[in-house]
Amino acid sequence: MTTNLNPYISFTGEARSAMEFYQSVFGGELTSSTFGDFGMAHDPSESGLVMHAQLVSPNGLVLMASDTPASMEYKSGTNVSVSLSGTDEAELHGYWDKLSEGAAIAQPLEKAPWGDSFGMLTDRFGINWLVNIGGTPQDPTAQ
Repeated sequence: MTTNLNPYISFTGEARSAMEFYQSVFGGELTSSTFGDFGMAHDPSESGLVMHAQLVSPNGLVLMASDTPASMEYKSGTNVSVSLSGTDEAELHGYWDKLSEGAAIAQPLEKAPWGDSFGMLTDRFGINWLVNIGGTPQDPTAQ
C-alpha cells in the first residue's frame, strides 16, 4: 500500500450525517466506527459518536472524519487535519519524526486499540497532523 495524504474533518456530533451527505455528493463506500465500538468512550453518552469514518469514492477521493468528544477541544474553523496513512512503517515514522520537531504532541505515535500505530500532533506552524501506520486489524467486539 502506498502512503496516502488526505483531509480529516472534525465535527461535534454531526460526523455521521456529514459523511452520509458527502457520500451522496461523491458516491463511494462509507465505513465508520464509534467510540463505543472500541471501548474508548470516556463518557457513556458519547459511545455512539463517530470515532473514525472514511469515504472512498469510485475515482479515488478519500475523505475522513470524526466527532470530537466533550473532553477534547473543538474550535470551528480549525477542524480540519491532514492525515498520513499507509503500511510503510519506516516511511511514516520518518515523516512523524520530522513533523514532531517543534510540535505539540497530542497523542504519541504508538499502538492503538484498532491494531495500527497512531499519533496526533500540531506542527510548529499550527497544522494538525494524524499519522496512522496500518497493522493487524482487531475485532472491536473481542474485548
